Amino acid sequence: MPCYRLEGVIPVVDPSAYVHPTAVLIGDVIVGPRCYVGPNAVMRGDFGRLVLEEGANLQDTCVMHGFPGCITRVERDGHIGHGAVLHGCVIGCDAMVGMNAVVMDGAVIGERSIVAAAAFVKAGFECPPQSLVLGSPAQVKRELSDEEVAWKQQGTREYQRLVTRCREHMEECQPLAEREVDRPSLAAGQTAPKSQSTKAALDRAE
Repeated sequence: MPCYRLEGVIPVVDPSAYVHPTAVLIGDVIVGPRCYVGPNAVMRGDFGRLVLEEGANLQDTCVMHGFPGCITRVERDGHIGHGAVLHGCVIGCDAMVGMNAVVMDGAVIGERSIVAAAAFVKAGFECPPQSLVLGSPAQVKRELSDEEVAWKQQGTREYQRLVTRCREHMEECQPLAEREVDRPSLAAGQTAPKSQSTKAALDRAE
């Protein structure tokens, strides 16, 4: 992976984590146990410290950055969707930030909360635990149900399993010229989301 020491500070990646070879880590970055960092994600720790706690994931093209002296943190089992931007904020334990959402400086997302896709969370925003946060600027819409939290947790567990899958089985290769007759499916044996109705409810809330 592109990994850069800056002024003597070197990124830290736990041996049990998986960081995609195209992800970029600079300076004061700490990736904890069983974390997943996806393709083209950027963790630019040239001002403030960036931390992924155990079991967290930072998906494709996400960006983490922060102002001098601040810590941008995704707590244990945090789940950051494709293209999200985290800047100087704290994402609480078991919380989720949806695709292309932006969470700004000093914001604190309560544990087990979900920030909806494409939401814009203003600087200094705070929400209580188990909240649904959506809009631009984002507001607390309502409390999440236990079923909705379980739906999020199931998705996070899939990313934690993906760490093992990638560490053990991913390898660079050349593409085939045509599809095999008996082509295997990576979906085979995977667990579907617990409740499609839960996902539909969240989609409607957005």
